[in-house]
Amino acid sequence: MFFHVRDLGIRAARFDVEVAPGQIDYQDGNLRQANVLKASGKAELVTGALGEMRVSGHASVVMEYDCDRCLEPARYPVDSDFTLYYRPVDEGYGDEKEIDGGEAEMGFYEGDGMELNHVLREHVLLALPMQRVCGESCKGICPVCGQNRNQKECQCRAVASDDRWSALREISTAGRG
Repeated sequence: MFFHVRDLGIRAARFDVEVAPGQIDYQDGNLRQANVLKASGKAELVTGALGEMRVSGHASVVMEYDCDRCLEPARYPVDSDFTLYYRPVDEGYGDEKEIDGGEAEMGFYEGDGMELNHVLREHVLLALPMQRVCGESCKGICPVCGQNRNQKECQCRAVASDDRWSALREISTAGRG
């Protein structure tokens, strides 16, 4: 669904969509949509702002990814409301320049409008945790033998070393000889 700025100037556009897995490119090979993404809401122009769009609504989907700690498949449900703002790039917004705090939370679009799938992708990516893990208690992979510590505890003992001091160690041992 495409939100054309000209049409939004007349009235807000409502949407109620179901997006099948594979229709949105999340631009992250480790992230997959596990079921149909359901979203509803509206897109409208912000009063008094040239071409600024507000898209708000509710979306629900289950996302799959490989755990950052143990690399096992994990799922994360996204079921939340959203409000996202977009400004046109051609109005001087979105250029490489210093931005204020309000613009840091602003998206940008090119041309005559915005595609709903881009909005939904952005919402899902913002709703996911920064560190994607299968669970808070995930023990991860042993750095020595590679065993998944959630499945079986290994007997490896990692020796903590700090390579920042290795050059000084070499100097001190060279001076003794």
